[in-house]
Order: sequence, then C-alpha cells, then structure tokens
Amino acid sequence: MSTLLTILLLRVAGAGHLALAAASTQAPTVLDWKTELASLRPLNRQIFTTQAAYILAINICFGLLSLLAPELILEGTPLATLVCGFICVYWAVRVVLQLIYFDASDAPQGLKYKVAEWGFLALFICFALVFGWALYFNVRGSL
Repeated sequence: MSTLLTILLLRVAGAGHLALAAASTQAPTVLDWKTELASLRPLNRQIFTTQAAYILAINICFGLLSLLAPELILEGTPLATLVCGFICVYWAVRVVLQLIYFDASDAPQGLKYKVAEWGFLALFICFALVFGWALYFNVRGSL
C-alpha cells in the first residue's frame, strides 16, 4: 500500500475520531447518566466524569493528529512507531472489551441502538486496523 493511500486512511480515521467524539456527547442523554450517576457518592461520580472527559479528549487528539498531521506518524521514527502502536492497542483493547466484557442486556432497545452499537464496533475495528497498518508501515520502513 502506498504512502499516499496510508495518509488518506489516516485522515479518514482522523475524521472518524472526530465524528466519534461528536457522537459521544450524546451518551449522557441516551444512557441517562444523570439518573444513573445520581446514586453514586460524589467522589465516584467525579471520577467517572473525569474518566469520560479524558477518553473524549484522547479521541479528539487522535483525530486531530491523524487528520492534520498523518505524515508525522508515518516518519518511521521510534516516536511515530510508538504512537501508532499505542493507538492500535488502544482500539484493539476497546474492541475486545466490547466483545467479551460489556453487558448490553439493559442497553436501550430498538434498531437505531443496535445499529449504533455495531456501527461503533465496526469503527473501532477500523481504527485498530488503520493504526496497525501505520505501525507496520513504520516498522517496515525502518528495517
């Protein structure tokens, strides 16, 4: 696969990260976090909210990096290689957790929620594959 095609894939993944971040802002409403979190002690609620904000910020940063500077993460440098590896593992772990750990039995019901669930999973798999390819691209270039 050519460098230009890999750059294009990274830019598309970057746009996907930003779309994911935008969609993620709906999770508190769709999953009724206000009611669900009300029973938690303040510290636990604050920790949950902080972790959610960190995940959102990380996804936005991945998106901006991939969309605006894909060449930097394809330089073949140790840092570029590690960044690609980190992002690939981040998404691969998310895929595994969704498939073997998440219990969606009490998730909202309906076709649009099922489509969203499987659509997000497909997006996470694509992210893992694109950054896995970028990791390979970096390693291959340095051999």
